[in-house]
Amino acid sequence: MAKAGDKGKGEAKGSRQDRLKLALRENLKRRKAQARERGKVSDASSSGHETSLDGEVGKRRD
Repeated sequence: MAKAGDKGKGEAKGSRQDRLKLALRENLKRRKAQARERGKVSDASSSGHETSLDGEVGKRRD
């Protein structure tokens, strides 16, 4: 015979699956956005300009 508590576990598994799906989808969106931002940064930095971390363009510290 099925126990009354078994039904709750099935529903809990379903909601857990839904939460995991949602979390995975949000994680994927975030990672794609980060990859796009990295692509923008690498495109800008490959323009041939020498920039330092201080933001001074063309000045090198030797």
